[in-house]
Amino acid sequence: MTRVSGGAPLGSSPLGSSARGGATSSAPAPLLRRIVLQGRYETITMLRNGEQLILAIVLPLLAMVGLTVTPLLDGLGSSRINVAVPGILALCAMSTAFTGQGISTGFDRRYGVLRFLSTTPLGRTGLIAGKVLAVLAVLLLQVLVVTAVALILGWQPEPAGWLPGLALLVLGAASFTALGLLVAGTVRPEATLAITNLLWILLGALGGIVIPAERLPALAQAVVHVLPSGALGQALRDAFLHGSINAGAVLVLLLWTAIAGGAATRWFKWN
Repeated sequence: MTRVSGGAPLGSSPLGSSARGGATSSAPAPLLRRIVLQGRYETITMLRNGEQLILAIVLPLLAMVGLTVTPLLDGLGSSRINVAVPGILALCAMSTAFTGQGISTGFDRRYGVLRFLSTTPLGRTGLIAGKVLAVLAVLLLQVLVVTAVALILGWQPEPAGWLPGLALLVLGAASFTALGLLVAGTVRPEATLAITNLLWILLGALGGIVIPAERLPALAQAVVHVLPSGALGQALRDAFLHGSINAGAVLVLLLWTAIAGGAATRWFKWN
C-alpha cells in the first residue's frame, strides 16, 4: 500500500494567528487550550483526508469481513467474528496512530509546518499532545463504526471486556503514536512513507495484531509477543473473548510507549 500525504500550508494551524498577531494578544493561551486547539485542527485535517479515511476505516472493515468468510480463525473462539474484531480494533489503532500520523507529520516537516509551530507557544510537548488527542478522536470514530458493523455480523463480546479493552486501545494508540512520531521526526519524509507503509503491512500480516500468534509461522511466533502489534492484538482478544487482562501484554505496551515516547521527545527534529 502506498500513501502520499501533503502537509498543510504554513499558517494553517489554529495557533498561527496568535503567533502572528502578537500586537493584539499579550499572552499565549493556557497550555491545555493550546493542546485542545491543536488536537481539533489535527483531527479535522485527518478526517478531511480521503486516503487517511481509507486507511482508518475502509481497510479494517474489509479485513474484518475477509476474516469472517475464511477459515483462518476457525477453532480459536466461539465464532470467527468474535476472534476477528479485537484484532481489527487493534489494527485501527495502528493505522491511525502509527501510519497515518507518522506520514502526515513527516510531510509537515518537509513543508515547514513544524518549523512554524516551533515558533509558537505550543512547543514540542504541546505538539505531541495535540497529535495524541487527534489520534484518540479518530480512534473513537473507528471504534464506533467497527463495532456497529461487527454487531450486525454477529459479534458477541464479553461484557466485562469493554472497560479493559477500551483502556488497552488508548494505551496501544499512545504506543503507536510515539513510534510514528519517532520515525517521522528523525528520518526524511520519503523514508517515513516507506517505513510506515512497510511496517503496516508486515505487522498487520505477521505481527500478531490481526492473526493470533498460533496461526503464524514459527519464526514470527518467537517475536510477536514482544512487539506492540502482537501485545495489543493479544491483549484485546483476551479482554473481549474472556474478559481478562493480559498483564504481560500491558507491560510490553507500556515499555514501548515509554521508550519510543522518550526517544521521540529527545530526537524529534522540527525541520
